[in-house]
Amino acid sequence: MKQQPLAFRMRPQHIEDIIGQSHLVAEGKMIRRMVDAKRLASMILHGPPGTGKTSMAMALANSLQLRFKLLNAVVDKKKDMEIAVEEAKMSGQLVLILDEVHRLDKGKQDFLLPHVESNLITLIGCTTSNPYHSINPAIRSRCHLFELHRLHTEEIKHALMKTITDETNGLGQYDTHLTADAMDHFALSANGDLRSALNGLELAVFSTPESEDGMIYIDLSIAEQCMQKKSFSHDKDGDAHYDVLSAFQKSIRGSDVHAALHYLARLIEAGDLDSIARRMIVIAYEDIGLANPQAGPRAIAAVEAAERLGFPEARIPLANAVVELALSPKSNTAYKALDAALSDIRKGKSGEVPKHLKDAHYKGAEKLGHGIEYKYPHNYESGWVKQQYLPDSIKNAVYYSPKKTGKFEKGLSQVYERIEQQKK
Repeated sequence: MKQQPLAFRMRPQHIEDIIGQSHLVAEGKMIRRMVDAKRLASMILHGPPGTGKTSMAMALANSLQLRFKLLNAVVDKKKDMEIAVEEAKMSGQLVLILDEVHRLDKGKQDFLLPHVESNLITLIGCTTSNPYHSINPAIRSRCHLFELHRLHTEEIKHALMKTITDETNGLGQYDTHLTADAMDHFALSANGDLRSALNGLELAVFSTPESEDGMIYIDLSIAEQCMQKKSFSHDKDGDAHYDVLSAFQKSIRGSDVHAALHYLARLIEAGDLDSIARRMIVIAYEDIGLANPQAGPRAIAAVEAAERLGFPEARIPLANAVVELALSPKSNTAYKALDAALSDIRKGKSGEVPKHLKDAHYKGAEKLGHGIEYKYPHNYESGWVKQQYLPDSIKNAVYYSPKKTGKFEKGLSQVYERIEQQKK
């Protein structure tokens, strides 16, 4: 029998062995609480490939010493599920781990539902699809939904080091030396997919001859070949990384779409979706602002699409958003106005709220003179009436000064100017 793949052999056997996913399995988190209470409930584990959905399901069953059966919703037939149910009836309970659960057809689903409902079967479905879009509500409503995230590079490095030293299931029987560059490349180019990193490492070890001293040396060039991806010199924790992020934002602010795409490409090649996402959203509100207010929501939508897709497809919504941000009119008036107001408050320039603006929705407010002379703007034809809103001590303060760089803020500036004229 052929030896099982390295990624299969290195699957966690217990909840303590799970790498990453601390939002689910760390102390006090939901799945850990299930295990501690010895009450495993039916669930759907969803997330990108290589994040350990099936492995987690198996580790959970093992942690509670529950019998489990691994089936595939596409490949395995209804008969296989009937056998699983019969086994559950004999043993009292069975964890059914169902890969590609989003592909479960109606016949299989109708058969499983009553057994999941009665808790004879504890179903753990695994899928790369969004369960709200792809899984039948009848199944979804009977399961807890848990999202698994792509592993961070440090988590993948930890898994690789563990694999190299594990003599039972890993590669510990080989004297393997991984250069720092090679380790970084395996971890970064896997893009959060641990299976991909382990497959690359396995290929590297078995395809690299031993040196005269009996060691297997794996350098960057070998790692590149085994991951089928060239390395890119970009340290996500180094100064160069922040230089690229700075250049990315300044290129968009300066409306240079070519430079913006260049720096986006460098960040994508580094696999740093988190930094790209955060910076794009900041740019949409800091540099575009009121000149194109829809840029913010559209940037957020692009980021959410990118996070759901993962690389390489994530580059598509990101490219659309970056081109729009770069070519949008620019305005920082809103947040600059707020910064000016904050500056005054921090300097002690605040003052008492004018009496006519104070809360008048309680007994005795009228005796205090609160809200008596307030003029309700909707009662006036133009929807505006002259009255003081700022405290006396800063009643003439000016914070906002509109630009006319986009249609939206140009419209705001016209309203602003009309109101300022009426104040005089």
